[in-house]
Amino acid sequence: MKVALFLAYFILTMPNHSHTSRRIFLRSAAACLALPALESVTPQMASAAVQVGEAVPTATRMVCIGNSFGMYQPKFFPKTAGRDYQLPALLAPLERHRADFSVFSNVDHGIKGGHFAVHSFLSGVRQSDAKAMPDGNISLDQRVAEVLGAVARFPSLTIGSTTGLHGGCSMAWTRTGVRVPPIPGPRELFRVLFENEGESGRARAKDQFRLQGSILDAIRGDAKRLGQRVSGRDREKLDEYFSSVRDVERRIQQREQWYKVPKPTPNVPEPNTDNIVDDLPELYDLIAIALEVDATRVATLELSGAQFSTSILGLSQGYHALSHHGKDPKNIEGLVKLERYQMTQFAKFLDRLKASKDVEGRSLFDQTAVLFGSGMGNANAHTNTDLPILLAGGGYKLGEHRVLPKAKNKRVPLCNLYLSLLQRMGAEDERFGTSSGTFPGLEREA
Repeated sequence: MKVALFLAYFILTMPNHSHTSRRIFLRSAAACLALPALESVTPQMASAAVQVGEAVPTATRMVCIGNSFGMYQPKFFPKTAGRDYQLPALLAPLERHRADFSVFSNVDHGIKGGHFAVHSFLSGVRQSDAKAMPDGNISLDQRVAEVLGAVARFPSLTIGSTTGLHGGCSMAWTRTGVRVPPIPGPRELFRVLFENEGESGRARAKDQFRLQGSILDAIRGDAKRLGQRVSGRDREKLDEYFSSVRDVERRIQQREQWYKVPKPTPNVPEPNTDNIVDDLPELYDLIAIALEVDATRVATLELSGAQFSTSILGLSQGYHALSHHGKDPKNIEGLVKLERYQMTQFAKFLDRLKASKDVEGRSLFDQTAVLFGSGMGNANAHTNTDLPILLAGGGYKLGEHRVLPKAKNKRVPLCNLYLSLLQRMGAEDERFGTSSGTFPGLEREA
């Protein structure tokens, strides 16, 4: 307990000279608190590991897109299963990509809570239930970041509003139950990706690394003395913290190495942050650029009702109000218009990935697993069942409407899909969240 408090104090009292660097360290340190010790991997070594070896997976990047209010189900799910389904209104903008994505019916996490369960979209676990789970409520993106994070400057990028219903966006969670704070807009994301600190900033960073190393030394000594006075069971817990300390040390070393490498020069001007409607195309472009230049391998983008200026789309009501449509045809028409705008921009993002190459000259689309969905099923009824889930890219076998069993005793957990995606990314996990196994039918035939 003493060590845990020391670690928490260490993380929370970091010098705040750079919001960006502090946010990145918070993600890295919090995510690793429960991890066992890992071999030290430099970015160059990790990059080489991705490029060679027979067991390397096809998908080496992941993007997760979500929103707080789901999608209007009758206009999202096709009426028939298989490959020859007719695209409903909300999937129509994806017509040109229909061979490269699949939509899944009857998948969810089997939990309740309405708005209070939406945050479980990428984890399958409510934050209040995390303590009972072996890996807490770590989200899919953060687990992938643990697997691939050492390759890039930023283990992951989490983007979304910091305000709104129930505190704003909350898709990304560390295994210690900490919400990853989102980057709020395109201007802030641009600066994270491209703004280099000057000489004084690098000097401050060097002092910060030295301070963090000294604190870790103190933690190690403190825990060692405490270990001489505790029971065998508590000693096991301390051993876990020793592993955590070693992992934090490696993360700091990784950050030190990247601080010495200048960020790339952008070929686009710095954008403004206005509102989600106007900002969405720019956010997608910046995510694509981040993947292109290998600034990150993992990104999440969550759309909430906050700053979603529906009046720009000619609507008189807000996103949250429209999601509670009460089956009123006019409200439903407005909600579908809003959601169709989201899908139109998502389709353009897939266009961008297909037109782009990674740093090795390979198709960025084939290298990137793109997941679209929400932790909300029917926002009008506040249900978290039958979630709107779509998977594109990543070299997977796609192009169909997969209808999973509807009967309660035969339901396939959404976390089964997540587990399969993780394994394809190179994770050796045998479970994730509430998974009961893997998700068959995604692999292409050789």
